[in-house]
Amino acid sequence: MIRSRCLGALAMFIIFAACQPTVTLSQSEFRIRDIVRLKGQEENVLQGLGLVVGLKGTGDGNMKPMIRALARSMQLMGGQVASDIQGRLIEKDIESAKNVAMVFVTVTIPPTGAQPGDKLPCVVSAINAKSLEGGNLMMTPLLGPRADQPTVFALAQGPIVVDGPRQITTGKINNGCKMEAAVQTEYLANEQITLVLETSHSSFSMAQQIEDTINDYVQNGLNLSNSQQSTISSRSQDSAAVAIDQMHVAVKIPSNYRERPVQFISMILDLPLVNQKQNKRVTIREREGIIVIGDDVTIAPVAISHKNLTLSTRSSTPSAIPPGGSFVGIGIDRRTPLNQQTTLKQLVDALNLLAVPTDDVISIIKAIDRQGNLYGELVVD
Repeated sequence: MIRSRCLGALAMFIIFAACQPTVTLSQSEFRIRDIVRLKGQEENVLQGLGLVVGLKGTGDGNMKPMIRALARSMQLMGGQVASDIQGRLIEKDIESAKNVAMVFVTVTIPPTGAQPGDKLPCVVSAINAKSLEGGNLMMTPLLGPRADQPTVFALAQGPIVVDGPRQITTGKINNGCKMEAAVQTEYLANEQITLVLETSHSSFSMAQQIEDTINDYVQNGLNLSNSQQSTISSRSQDSAAVAIDQMHVAVKIPSNYRERPVQFISMILDLPLVNQKQNKRVTIREREGIIVIGDDVTIAPVAISHKNLTLSTRSSTPSAIPPGGSFVGIGIDRRTPLNQQTTLKQLVDALNLLAVPTDDVISIIKAIDRQGNLYGELVVD
C-alpha cells in the first residue's frame, strides 16, 4: 500500500515536471538593469527631533532637554508658560510630565526622489523613554540630508505602532511623513551618466562586458548609417561607454538623444548580458542559520574532529581516532581521481547526515577558511 502511494506520488511529480517549460540558454541571460543603478539615484535620509505624547507613564520624566522642548513647543502653540524677568521659560510647572518623550524621527527617501504631497513611512526612536507604546508624535519638522542646511523637507506626525513586545522603544508611523519640498536625485552630469554595479556582481570582466555591450549597441544599433566594419581605434574614439573600474561605467549620451536621455537610458538598461556567475563564493547568514554554497567551492584535504566524530577528506584513515568515536571519509572513493578535490557541499552534506547543528557547521566552515583551506570567497552577514 505504501509502495503504491509512493509510485503514485512519483508519477504525479513526473507529470508535473513534464508540464513545466524547459529552461533555454536565453533564460540564463539577464539585463544591465538587473545588476546596476544610476549614480545619483541613491536613498536619502531626513531626520528631526520631536515629542511623543500620550504615553502611559513611560516617558522621559524630568529629563531637562525634553522639558525645555515641551515648554518651547507649548509656547509656540499659544500655551501659557510662565517666564522670568529675563524672558526665560519657567520649567517647574511641567517637570512632572511623565507621558512625554523626546524622540529621533527618520524617513528614508527612495532613490527616485520624492515630491511635495508624497506620504512616506517614518521611524520613531526613543532617546530616554522606557516605551513608546500608545504614543502619538506631535508635528515634527524633518531636515536633511545635510544637517548644516536647515531646510524643512517634510513634516511627520501620527500614532506610533511599536515593532513588537521586545522593541517597545522603536516604532513606525505608516504614511506619517508628508513631503513639503522636493528631493531630486540628479543622474545626469555633463551629458553623461554613470552606471554603478552591485557589489555582488562587480568585477573587471563584468564592467568590461557592459562597456562592450553598450558600445556595440550604440555603434551598430543607433548609428546605422556608419560602417559596421570600423577599426578598433576608431571605435575607441567614438566609444559611448568607458569602464572606469570594476564598479563604475561612464556612458555618454549620444547627440541624437541629448533631448531624450530617458529613452536612451531605458534602451541601454534593457540590453542583455551573459550571466557570469561567481560560483566560488560561500554566503552565511548567521542569525537565520542559512548557508549558500557555490557549485565550484572546494576545500583542501583536511581532517576535522567534532566531538566523538572524525571527518577526513584524505585518502587514508587517520591513525588516531577518539575513544568510542567513529571515522567518516568524505569524497573518498577508489574510483575518484587523485587530483579531484572535495567540494564544500560534500562536506556540508556529510555534516547534515550526521545531524551536526547548523552553528557547528558554520564554525567548521570558518575554521577551514581561516586555515587557508577554503578555495572560494567567504561572505558572512
